[in-house]
Amino acid sequence: MQTQHPTVLTIAGVDPSGGAGILADIKTMSSLGAYATGVVTAVTAQNTVGVQGALPIPTDFVVRQIDTLFEDVHIDSVKIGMLFDSNLIRAIAERLRYWKPRFIVLDPVMVAKSGDALLTREAISTLREELLPISTIITPNLPEAAELLQAVDITDDDQMEEAANDLWKMKGCTGWVYLKGGHQENVDHSMDLLYDGRHMIRYSAERTNTKNTHGTGCALSSALAALLPVSSDIPMAAREAKRYFTQAIIHADELHIGHGHGPVHHFYAQWR
Repeated sequence: MQTQHPTVLTIAGVDPSGGAGILADIKTMSSLGAYATGVVTAVTAQNTVGVQGALPIPTDFVVRQIDTLFEDVHIDSVKIGMLFDSNLIRAIAERLRYWKPRFIVLDPVMVAKSGDALLTREAISTLREELLPISTIITPNLPEAAELLQAVDITDDDQMEEAANDLWKMKGCTGWVYLKGGHQENVDHSMDLLYDGRHMIRYSAERTNTKNTHGTGCALSSALAALLPVSSDIPMAAREAKRYFTQAIIHADELHIGHGHGPVHHFYAQWR
């Protein structure tokens, strides 16, 4: 049943600068008219320049957060962001299989904008096995897709199509893959692919010349989680999510946050 203001859960880490992670997710969801809830998986010492440290929340307490929330609140969709290790991934996958939310959006966060690793290498195979198959849609960028596929760099349109197909097969030939093309070089437009095994849908936007792109992946995946419960279908939700985070990048330079990669502007439509 669709609802005008869906209740959406983000399972992610905390970026104190507010540009990425659970704080950014909540901003995106709120901007798009959803009621945001959150389960914290890790806290970080992080700013727009880099990550100085990360402290994972104990797995049993993450599970307690999830169960306590679902026991009381109806959750329309779930976005999964920063995890930390294999035990946490398995535990989250098990609880989501138990609670069966209608939509699950997986943003396979592996590396911060600064280049700092956020997911241990040994946990990547667990992510493939446990979370990809139960996700409604996954939203990797090109480096994350290459890591998941254990492939060479993905640099052109043909490789993107092949990667989208391979990721869909890795998911078990179910659900959708939203492959973000923002890391392509020497192109005028950012081209993303949405694929479900039959339809290869392209979403294109003109590139914006800005260094303030911290949290773009969080914005896209959180927008999808907010829009899926109120959209007629997944391609429509993806189109609106692309429009939202493109505008958030276009307006990013209106903010002046930090000295590194500043955040996108989640509230570009409201702060006028």
